Amino acid sequence: MLRKLRRVLGGIFLALITLLFLDFTGALHGVLGWTADVQLVPAILSGSLIILAVLLVVTLLLGRVYCSVICPLGVMQDVCSWSAGRVNKKRRYSYSRAVSWLRYTVLGIFIIALVAHVAALVTLIEPYSAYGRIATNIFAPVYRLGNNLLAYFAARVDSYAFYHTDVWVKGFGSLAVALITLIVIGLLAWRNGRTWCNTVCPVGTLLGFISRFSVLKPVIDPAKCTKCSQCSRVCKASCIDYDNYAIDHSRCVTCMNCIDKCKFDALHYTAKRYKLNAAAENAADDTAEGGTNNGMSRRGFLSVAGILAVSNTVKAQAPIADGGLAVIEDKKIPDRQTAVLPPGSDNARHMKIHCTGCQLCVSACPNNILRPSNKFSTFMQPEMSFERGYCRPECTRCSEVCPTGAIRRITPVEKSSIQVGRAVWIKENCVVNRDEEPCTACERHCPTGAITLISRNNDDKLKIPVVDTEICIGCGACENLCPSRPFSAIYVEGIERHRTI
Repeated sequence: MLRKLRRVLGGIFLALITLLFLDFTGALHGVLGWTADVQLVPAILSGSLIILAVLLVVTLLLGRVYCSVICPLGVMQDVCSWSAGRVNKKRRYSYSRAVSWLRYTVLGIFIIALVAHVAALVTLIEPYSAYGRIATNIFAPVYRLGNNLLAYFAARVDSYAFYHTDVWVKGFGSLAVALITLIVIGLLAWRNGRTWCNTVCPVGTLLGFISRFSVLKPVIDPAKCTKCSQCSRVCKASCIDYDNYAIDHSRCVTCMNCIDKCKFDALHYTAKRYKLNAAAENAADDTAEGGTNNGMSRRGFLSVAGILAVSNTVKAQAPIADGGLAVIEDKKIPDRQTAVLPPGSDNARHMKIHCTGCQLCVSACPNNILRPSNKFSTFMQPEMSFERGYCRPECTRCSEVCPTGAIRRITPVEKSSIQVGRAVWIKENCVVNRDEEPCTACERHCPTGAITLISRNNDDKLKIPVVDTEICIGCGACENLCPSRPFSAIYVEGIERHRTI
């Protein structure tokens, strides 16, 4: 029953948090947003003491149930491992010593990177964010293509139950990282179960250390154990040394596979501790502390380094035709000296400290303006660009979904007065100067009235824009709706610290 309960809860939790990342309507976050809030690292960064206290108490009582039920990357590994078992039913695991030096080295580096705000390293190995990027960059496009297919057929029968949504790659660098993460962790789980969790993952190492002191643990009763090895052969954490009646509880993820498999009632999930003879106790101590890595060949994993971030945009669909004659050229991203960050992030330092690059905000943005950064210092963290839309004053979706507090929650009223950047006019790109044609697009669409048109010359009927930088909020409406191609004649330059105007 314990194994079935763990499977059901883990499956439900994985489905819910995946739906949170797939949802592009904004309808599910009010119901499912808590699945991101209860993740360990986001809770640490957001300073949620209640969630941290609950996770600590649960781990001290029940062991590493977080890894087997709550962590989406952990449950995803279980799915891969289970699938491998269905394909090759003779495939079994075996006990191997913990690679303790590697586990605690990675944890130490992770903590240092977290304190020193080395965002690129933190985002790469933090488990919740790693799964979030997989869901955003790989699962979500497939989900949206399916939605568009349903929308196409629904339109044929005059139904509006589904509507078309854009499908495009928001960042090649982020997509590459997501693909590599999925392939590496998926293959490791397919072959060796929880190798990533118990060798690399810093959250697993931290919770593993705490779970050594948990009240309830799977334990072996030496009086009943026949050393049949069935428990070890189903242990995906490779932590059961049945020869010495020992379990390395720092690696055990409380999956209950061993208890379910044991036919002799020798394994129990209990607070009771069975007494071992002296030789067995010494062997158990060696197991808990780790040792030489004689199982390293089986538990070896691929090393991923030097990922080169490339261009941040790609053509998402065929060029749009104007009346079937003229082709409208796609807009290109201007060279911004300072990135434009979402309203509510306050400043670049705050974003760098708190953001884990999970890209939930990127997935949830209905205006298609958030995309992952390709810069090393802010790698995979969100920034704004306006080739596909602009930041509508009434929209606060990104601040509503952020689980770490990197984008603090704001109201539409607050947002309409937050300056995240300033519009800059490039006279050489303006159609008024380039084509000698009148244009009023930027003035007409500016929501704050920061753009005014003035005569180019005293007696010239053609007018050019002047930007009042004191009331411009950097929403990007002018940049997005400017007819100039490939670069807009007016674009938004970010500011280091946001201010209220």
